[in-house]
Amino acid sequence: MESHRRLSHTRNIGIMAHIDAGKTTTTERILYYTGRKHKLGEVHDGQAEMDWMDLEKERGITITAAATYCSWREHAVNIIDTPGHVDFTVEVERSLRVLDGAVAVFCAVAGVEPQSETVWKQANTYAVPRLVFVNKMDRVGADFAACVDELHAKLGANAVPVQLPTGAGADFNSVIDLVEMRQITWEEVDLGTTYRTEEIPPALRDRAGQARIELVERLADLDDELMERYLSGDEIDSAQVRAALRRHTVAGELFPVLCGSAFKNKGVQLLLDGVVDYLPSPAEKPSVTGIVPNTGDYIERAPRDDESLSALAFKVVTDPYVGRLTYFRIYSGVLQAGSYLYNSSADGRERVTRLLRMHANRREEIPAARTGEIVAAVGLRKTTTGDTLCSQDHPVILESMVFPEPVVSIAIEPKSKQDSDRLGAALAKLSDEDPTFKVRVDHETGQTIMAGMGELHLEVLTARLSREWGVEANIGMPEVAYRETISRSAEVVTRFVRQTGGHGQYAHVEVQFEPLPSGAGFLFESKVTGGRVPKEYIPAVQRGIEEAMEVGVLAGYPMVDFRAILLDGSYHEVDSSDQSFRIAGSIAYRQGVAKAGPRLLEPIMEVEVHCPEEYLGDVISNLSSRTGHIQGIEDVFGGRTVKARVPLRKMFGYVTDLRSMTRGRATHTMQFGAYEAAPKAVQTEMVAGTSGRLATA
Repeated sequence: MESHRRLSHTRNIGIMAHIDAGKTTTTERILYYTGRKHKLGEVHDGQAEMDWMDLEKERGITITAAATYCSWREHAVNIIDTPGHVDFTVEVERSLRVLDGAVAVFCAVAGVEPQSETVWKQANTYAVPRLVFVNKMDRVGADFAACVDELHAKLGANAVPVQLPTGAGADFNSVIDLVEMRQITWEEVDLGTTYRTEEIPPALRDRAGQARIELVERLADLDDELMERYLSGDEIDSAQVRAALRRHTVAGELFPVLCGSAFKNKGVQLLLDGVVDYLPSPAEKPSVTGIVPNTGDYIERAPRDDESLSALAFKVVTDPYVGRLTYFRIYSGVLQAGSYLYNSSADGRERVTRLLRMHANRREEIPAARTGEIVAAVGLRKTTTGDTLCSQDHPVILESMVFPEPVVSIAIEPKSKQDSDRLGAALAKLSDEDPTFKVRVDHETGQTIMAGMGELHLEVLTARLSREWGVEANIGMPEVAYRETISRSAEVVTRFVRQTGGHGQYAHVEVQFEPLPSGAGFLFESKVTGGRVPKEYIPAVQRGIEEAMEVGVLAGYPMVDFRAILLDGSYHEVDSSDQSFRIAGSIAYRQGVAKAGPRLLEPIMEVEVHCPEEYLGDVISNLSSRTGHIQGIEDVFGGRTVKARVPLRKMFGYVTDLRSMTRGRATHTMQFGAYEAAPKAVQTEMVAGTSGRLATA
């Protein structure tokens, strides 16, 4: 009973939004009003507690998702403040995977921005219930109604206002609570810590009354019980409205919309009330489903302390004081510090030496972690992002996470032998922390290549190499992370025969290669019958193809979006082995792909530019000169927004050009859209090896 009460009084939430919508400021105010900190820190002053890295303080942006916790109305609230910049989208993705609810912050002036759409779709993928907080109501041009309309139009969200602002810009000082039908006004003298609850002024009663009717009607459309009362003319009180809001928010059928100004200390307490009232506890989430290793059977684990342990690791960081820290969410069971657990994803035993509850980069040691908690562990050596942790007696593998592939790469060269020694260890730790950061060695040039999600991503990682590990290195020009694929089907027959002293090697395979739609990845299928290729050798053929496809036949880029079908083959009772069939698979790949019309794919970026009206022509002309396709132009507060799709190879140096042509008055966002076939001229250039550098593209 006590365990269930603890769970029902727990909230695991994330704060997510577009860059500069006010996520970190909102989190700072939450910590202040819940008593977790006693001084307000501002992002622009570099004093925000959740932006604890030096790079975050200097740039005024969130780079890494920071976890903290607080208490409100006798509820434990675990919070993850996520980055807003698209280059760090992995931090949002892995946070949403383990959260029960989220607060989506939108700027009342800018409305729904590009990264807002991205994180909203990510939350849809993981079916995360959300509250909407329309922030910056104190700004000139703030428009609550327009922001709500954009939530419907751009996100397809059933956004339901539960508050109304009584003004906007300099006139914003209070809100009307449509559930309780009261006005809330914050006191300026104590930084909004106290507020007055008042009757709704006569001048606003008609507007508030109409908004309350709309709220009830929207709820009645979803709720049979409320519909019956509404049609019969019975009074619907605030408790019934709140209960219906909770039911349908938890079910993901609607999103309550609140408003305020975190920077001006207004609306944050009511947002916390909304988190407690409307977002689910771990006990209200469905049982987590996983697969039993070796059998493949599905199994459910209920969110209870007396269940077998199941947890998902969602983040790994290197802490300068305690070493390797692994963050994880416990879905069932209890974990004691000092105990052993089983990593079912990596098939290995791990020991938890210490358990920590995190507050940004500060730690509080705890003796045990229970169902529904988000904690960090010291001592897990093999566990990586997405691994399942469980008890060895009752193993389970939970659904992992899929991360986007990097689209930009740079070459890095250590300046000295000492730097070279440190570089390998540092890069290994960074790639361990960040699944979207890849490191490889170019076998032709011998260079170390770093690949990431964008220029800012690689710039930040390079700076971390210097600051955290003392590595001094020369950095090359950015390059596009091209891919290769095939355009038609092809079939090959491959025999690998090698005679040496003693046992030889023999493998014979017939493989068909087929193109797949963009984003499908790689699929392997066997149609061998009659045991012509023994079952134990078939996985070796697949492994051989998978290892070889890291290098394409055109320009050496990874091969994607194709299927390999093993049609037939033969074996030798003495000379055949796993290794011979693996080699045969790799040879078949090179022969088959070369016959299947290989072609180069390039990343196409979705670009949005917000600029004053007078610069619209220059912006469009510049994007067109970069072979961009204009998708649309919208009127927005303060100017126009241009949407375009542009090849990544044409977008390096764009920030400088945009600032120059608009005198620093335009802003832009850019995120990966899709891989598409590169023009023949680009393919010819890359195959010839004349230049793969974006700066000259």
